[in-house]
Amino acid sequence: MTYEAPFTDLRVIDLTQGLAGPEAAMLLAQYGAEVIKVEPLGGDWSRNQGEQFGDFTDKTVANNRGKKSIALDLKSDQGKDILRRLVKDADVFLEAFRPGVIKRLGFGYDAMAALNPGLIYLSISGFGQVGPLSERPATDSVLQAFSGLMQVNKGSVDGLPNRVGTWPIDMISGLYAFQAISTALYARKTESQGRYIDCSLMQSAAAIQAIRIIEFSKAGGEGLASQSLVGTFKTQDGWMNLSVMNDEVWRKFCGAIERPDLLTDPRFAVRKDRYANDVLIKEIVQGILETQPFDHWSGRLTNAGILHERVNDYLDFLEHPHTAAANAVQWIDHPGIGCVPIPNIPGVEPAMDGDARAQAPHLGQQTDEILSVLGYEPEEVEALREANVITGKG
Repeated sequence: MTYEAPFTDLRVIDLTQGLAGPEAAMLLAQYGAEVIKVEPLGGDWSRNQGEQFGDFTDKTVANNRGKKSIALDLKSDQGKDILRRLVKDADVFLEAFRPGVIKRLGFGYDAMAALNPGLIYLSISGFGQVGPLSERPATDSVLQAFSGLMQVNKGSVDGLPNRVGTWPIDMISGLYAFQAISTALYARKTESQGRYIDCSLMQSAAAIQAIRIIEFSKAGGEGLASQSLVGTFKTQDGWMNLSVMNDEVWRKFCGAIERPDLLTDPRFAVRKDRYANDVLIKEIVQGILETQPFDHWSGRLTNAGILHERVNDYLDFLEHPHTAAANAVQWIDHPGIGCVPIPNIPGVEPAMDGDARAQAPHLGQQTDEILSVLGYEPEEVEALREANVITGKG
């Protein structure tokens, strides 16, 4: 065991598909665990979403790095037997079926705990295991809507609730699941039994919005903005994000843009006034900032200590010299895809070309290897393949 690979010698069985569960299992793999991804014969559904590179997509590469893949028909008795043999010596088990489905398949927590008393078992779902919405299908977008995130992400022009254009709820759910598993593994050093963990996208969505939820609750609706001028503004050559935090910063900002008259305007005197006249102050600031390019304003705002930054797209981010200097992204030659940018995970030793931690497996790529370790003879493996119980590398 090392700081770089503290989960070496741990075995993880990952039945999850999509984004949230695979993200949690991927993090375990990055810290050294052997993660066996158990996929249906047709593969994790994320293999068919987005731009295709054979049986890879951007999602499968990002969320399944460092894993081994075995493809099983879990509706067959033989497929179920293989999974039981995998779980018997595992440390962690992750599943993401709708509530009740995994139990009907015969792999609920009680059944798995009877087979392996020390097992850390995590279920990840949309709305959790109980409650009136527990069986409702859910995605990141559904939980952005349900949790209030879309409501606070209103467009500055149309005022409509907007979806955040990536998958923050899935990713943070994976991170919370990883955190819960990691702490359970630590506690297991002195515990005689494993434990069951219920992790839902709904819980995660609420947890990352605790500040706004408290604010809305106490104010009976949207409360006073915590910043007096925050938003995105157009300059001559692109967009700028600007944050004027308080009255002191407002005075500095007015100096930076050479508009001291705004300091004596009673409509903008203090944060509460600026918030009450939010539309007007933003129109005024927009009219000023669009007269010069970003670099002109950035120099002035930097000297004044004003929080701001150019609004980049992902290519801008990848090409920025700071991204390279901070070692934020590793460029990896991934088999079947070519060179891809893999953002480094804070606290994890960056993977290099050829490192298994940087590569996602093809569907069923390690099926034969895993079955061999379980004691299956080559002729038994071929018989399973012919019976369509397994698929993958032969």
